[in-house]
Amino acid sequence: MTAKEKYQPVLDLGETLNVKDGKVEEKENKLNVWGTTKTQYEKNLLWDKIKEIGGNNPEDIMADIKVEDTSVYARHTVKSGETLGKIAKHYYKDASKYQAIFNANTDKLKNPDLIYPDQELVIPNL
Repeated sequence: MTAKEKYQPVLDLGETLNVKDGKVEEKENKLNVWGTTKTQYEKNLLWDKIKEIGGNNPEDIMADIKVEDTSVYARHTVKSGETLGKIAKHYYKDASKYQAIFNANTDKLKNPDLIYPDQELVIPNL
């Protein structure tokens, strides 16, 4: 199996995330990938997938992933049934950090218990 075949799920995720300026090269059974994600959260998703496949220190891949917008951790469009707590749990693995999301969106939100589908929220860097 080539390195490209091994890391195909990473390349597929990059396509799903619409990574900009994506470039892939394979030399001497080592995969080199470059690109720019929209947010740090998307970059983290790619690295998590790389580590899932190759372990914590994979030697058969070199990834240079940049982030387009470092002012936020992510941007999230609210879906029906979501709460700030559920959103915080998704991004930070801690529902109690919902207040950070609320504070970053006081221009749109007046009450942390009232969010609506299709609102775009900023998920701040912690």
